[in-house]
Amino acid sequence: MLDEREGNETEIHPLFHGAPSSTEFRKLRKRLVRDTRAAIDDYGMIREGDRWLVCLSGGKDSYTLLAVLHELKWRGLLPVDLLACNLDQGQPGFPATVLPEFLTKREVAHRIEYQDTYSIVKDKVPTGRTYCALCSRLRRGNLYRIAREEGCSAVVLGHHRDDILETFFMNLFHGGRLATMPPKLLNEEGDLNLLRPLAYIAESDCDRFARAMNYPIIPCDLCGSQEGLQRVQVKKLLDEWETRSPGRRQVMFRALMNIRPSHLLDPKLFDFDSLFPDPSNSSDFPAVPDQEH
Repeated sequence: MLDEREGNETEIHPLFHGAPSSTEFRKLRKRLVRDTRAAIDDYGMIREGDRWLVCLSGGKDSYTLLAVLHELKWRGLLPVDLLACNLDQGQPGFPATVLPEFLTKREVAHRIEYQDTYSIVKDKVPTGRTYCALCSRLRRGNLYRIAREEGCSAVVLGHHRDDILETFFMNLFHGGRLATMPPKLLNEEGDLNLLRPLAYIAESDCDRFARAMNYPIIPCDLCGSQEGLQRVQVKKLLDEWETRSPGRRQVMFRALMNIRPSHLLDPKLFDFDSLFPDPSNSSDFPAVPDQEH
């Protein structure tokens, strides 16, 4: 359970210097901190004294992650050491000075790593195929290496609620499995956790927060330059559902936290073999069909 102590409201981490003073922004900030704390608590992410490698791409989600984690640590609610890390993957035109200057100015401990994975992806992926899978694997491998070199126990990513939902439907529609990105994962080697503290946060809140703070957003020009991506198609579908039925995203997300293996079809998760009536439980009353919904 996270410590319930609160810091002095008049003190702020440098990441929040220049924050809007509006009531709307204060409510947004409070909600982000509250929901991040809840995810950290619900999934047991904290081991006191650990060091986290907080991945910063320069997008709205990673800026939100960085700010909220430092807010929690500033208030004594996150007893881990934080190291921000940007992996410069060699994309043409990437503004290499933006993040180092941003992090230094705001007194954030950081490491900037250059690895030209862009050239590898462009060379290996055939024309017309998506870059995301290979790009992600190369990025993840480098982040794991950096985490080990820095003595970190966890790699922390800025994936939010909508990322998790989109991945679920991508697996459902294209992968033939019910799976998504969990808030907490142990890597195959067993030496690093992969954490997603923004699991309960809506993408729209990340966008509103980063823009209100005027953080220098850096777009991804690799995967973002491709059309027809499966994730883009799924996102459009979810947007349409949300427009027709506001709140549907949150309902679907709650469903991922309310699994009933006995009402699915995977015999590895539920013992269907032994599911037979017990004669000793028979009665004189006629059987009532089970109501399935």
